[in-house]
Amino acid sequence: MPVSPLAPASFPELPVIEGVRFATAMAGVKYKNRTDVMLAELAEGSTVAGVFTRSATRSANVLDCQAKNGKSQAGRAAIIVNSGNSNAFTGRNGVEAVDSLCASVAEQTGIATDRIFTSSTGVIGEPLPYDRITAKIGELQDNLSADTMADAAKAIMTTDTFPKGSAATINVDGKQVKISGIAKGSGMIAPDMATMLVYIFTDAKIGHEALQGILSKLTDKTFNCITVDSDTSTSDTLLIGATGASGVDVTGNADFEDALHKVMLDLSHQVIRDGEGATKFVEIQVTGAANDADAKRVGLSVANSPLVKTAIAGQDANWGRIVAAVGKSGAEADRDRLSIRFGDITVAENGWRAPNYSEAEAAAYMKNEELVIGVDLGIGSGASTVWTCDLTYEYIRINADYRS
Repeated sequence: MPVSPLAPASFPELPVIEGVRFATAMAGVKYKNRTDVMLAELAEGSTVAGVFTRSATRSANVLDCQAKNGKSQAGRAAIIVNSGNSNAFTGRNGVEAVDSLCASVAEQTGIATDRIFTSSTGVIGEPLPYDRITAKIGELQDNLSADTMADAAKAIMTTDTFPKGSAATINVDGKQVKISGIAKGSGMIAPDMATMLVYIFTDAKIGHEALQGILSKLTDKTFNCITVDSDTSTSDTLLIGATGASGVDVTGNADFEDALHKVMLDLSHQVIRDGEGATKFVEIQVTGAANDADAKRVGLSVANSPLVKTAIAGQDANWGRIVAAVGKSGAEADRDRLSIRFGDITVAENGWRAPNYSEAEAAAYMKNEELVIGVDLGIGSGASTVWTCDLTYEYIRINADYRS
């Protein structure tokens, strides 16, 4: 599969996070001759927090992670992830798979099962051949290394065309605090919590309650503001582990929160840049709404509109489709106050096509790989920004034969 034209030039240099080790293996869950399992081990005393899909049909892995989140912060911790099978809608087998994976990791590593988190991604409704994964736990344990996070990013990929990573380093009272994260996601992207699978690690020292609060707040500004195709996954999971190895307490530290926001936003944007079949990265800026919630409602309505997304794919400046998407959003809107712009080009204002509107100028703008669509409702001060991509023939091809 060719790499997305919107992909970063290269995978970033991720600083080693003291207190975290990684290993990958080829278990053959679905894919042949490629790594498809990742194990991360976190040092004693690490804090783990997470956010998860709100889907009513979420997987056994997600339910297990939710039950464990915040229950125990004692001892080492582990995260084991497989690609190729989501272990979702698999009944009793799904629960057995999670229990078996946790028991096997606990046996090999000595980590308590309530500190072992699992994730699975891939086809829905097929029993997970978890014995193929448990057979690799010993190998994973033997190969744990602090500098193989990039390999972990590759092992969790499904239809992704490139591995996703991001990092940040800050100074607090003369000491360095590092953050490194990886993610996977390309299709079935309309998060209702976080997105796809995301794993972030830091050597900062912070308690669970504080870390969970920051994570939940930043999720709403990043992963909950992206959409590829309006479909929320059964498996969306975001876990963050703080080892405390730097000795720097970042509780209430604004610089740490800003750095974590940067990493999360970068990863969420990379997911959009790898949207299945994507050729355009689109930022939708909504202002003038009655409140922020309405602004986000409008932004997602525009971002999820198949008519808008296909027009963008065809480089068609069809702003009438944006008018329609605003109208159907359910947010408070007034036709005669509505304004729309493409980049710096005002295409509609005061409920009518802008007097100086140039179709040729707008059409030329739509040829760019990165686009900004501005929508001002002219009602209040509510604002929100969401990100999406176009909808192309390639998206249909990928998803028409995903299982065949």
